[in-house]
Amino acid sequence: MTAAAIFIWAVVAVLAVFVWRRAGTAGVTGAGRDALGTGRMLAFRLPFALLAASFLVQVVPVAALSHVIGPASGLLGIVLAGLIGGLLPGGPMTSFPIAIVFLQGGAGIPQMVALIAGWSVFALHRMLAYEAPIMGWRFVGLRLASCAVLPVLAGLIAEAILLAFGLGDLQLL
Repeated sequence: MTAAAIFIWAVVAVLAVFVWRRAGTAGVTGAGRDALGTGRMLAFRLPFALLAASFLVQVVPVAALSHVIGPASGLLGIVLAGLIGGLLPGGPMTSFPIAIVFLQGGAGIPQMVALIAGWSVFALHRMLAYEAPIMGWRFVGLRLASCAVLPVLAGLIAEAILLAFGLGDLQLL
């Protein structure tokens, strides 16, 4: 069991105690029922998302992309990865498998940090479907202008951490 899994289970145990103290057995049972429902949904969707990402490897020239957003692409690769992240469609079931495909295809870790940050900050699909109609284009413009540098900063910070701790050859997958 990894350290992350141990940490998650410890948090679950502490939260279960809090729920039990506040709502008793019924609260713990209700939370468990909700978790199983979410688990069923993920168990159905996640394999298809991973399969779609595997098919993406066959369609998208990932090897060519690794030159653009590979470890040696530097600041330009980080900027491009942040922009690509903002254009990724859908939620985490789509975006994270795509990021895995890019990593397996030779993308750099700082570039993938920028890609995920770009997806989190920009999310064109969310901006068009929710943010602009609800908040208006002036707000969208202000938010984009004030947040534009965040994916790039995230990628640069990731690169600095990797270099500072001698993790330049770190393999995540």
